[in-house]
Amino acid sequence: MNKSVLLGTLAIAGLAAAAGSAQTLDEVRARGSLNCGVSTGLVGFAAPDASGEWEGFDVAICRAVAAAIFDDPTAVSFVPTTGQTRFTALASGEVDMLARNTTWTFSRDVDLRFEFVGVNYYDGQGFMVPRDLGVASAMELDGATVCIQTGTTTELNLADFFSSNGMSYEPVPIETNAEAQQQYLAGACDVYTTDASGLAATRATFEDPDAHVVLPEIISKEPLGPLVRHGDNEWGDLVRWTLNALISAEELGITSTNVSELAAGTDNPEINRILGTEGDLGAMLGLEADWAMNAIAAVGNYGELFEENIGASTPIGLSRGLNAQWTDGGLLYSPPFR
Repeated sequence: MNKSVLLGTLAIAGLAAAAGSAQTLDEVRARGSLNCGVSTGLVGFAAPDASGEWEGFDVAICRAVAAAIFDDPTAVSFVPTTGQTRFTALASGEVDMLARNTTWTFSRDVDLRFEFVGVNYYDGQGFMVPRDLGVASAMELDGATVCIQTGTTTELNLADFFSSNGMSYEPVPIETNAEAQQQYLAGACDVYTTDASGLAATRATFEDPDAHVVLPEIISKEPLGPLVRHGDNEWGDLVRWTLNALISAEELGITSTNVSELAAGTDNPEINRILGTEGDLGAMLGLEADWAMNAIAAVGNYGELFEENIGASTPIGLSRGLNAQWTDGGLLYSPPFR
């Protein structure tokens, strides 16, 4: 590790320690809204609509947390962050949490002193090329120019992939997905590489998506999830169990349309505990008994979120794949509510 990187790491760790010592839930309540760090714009995951309202799969996680606290999914200020600025924004306290295509890694967890509260999308890094380039495999990319977002795990994976396969490339550094799209379409690079979901989301915005091909190789594991600072464990619990409530809701058949009916009481004790008619799970989080009901009613369960924002019926067209429930052969799994 060179000196500048070491100092940068220590600086972020120091900010995290300082900001993390505060009780974030108290601050959010006093402020009356959640400050949620999102991407600068990735359709399907986090992007403003025509009216300027933020929407998307990651945005919904922020809204679910706000609904759990305030019973108001609009009590959120969205803060766009890049791959370079996101960790400083969280460590300094500019945002209370991040929900923006961020990979859970050892160094981010241990060295940068953040706490990933779970995985909301199991992803992997891929490559997209213009169809007329005539490339069918990433193994044919020797000597290519590659658009790559700086400060990301994909930047490091790219170097590993080309090195391990004895190939060379010329990086074209970019900072945001919008810049990547612009540079790629302008021909500044032969290839754009990022998480496969990000490639699908980006291609969906092209005038002619079929003129571009996502190559078959997936070169990494990219477990993406929300994160908070180390040292504020109660806040981490709140964000973690809000995500888990959305995941469990799908498994248990709780939806945005039937949650109010089920909240009157059912024969399933776990549904009752989640929705607050049995036990005191809400109080353990410092919330009202109906915190999870409010979150599910506001944004839907995990499956509803997926299908509405990035699923097969959307222009992005992602299948559930690894993000299917564990009962359907996927990796999606929430610890028990008891």
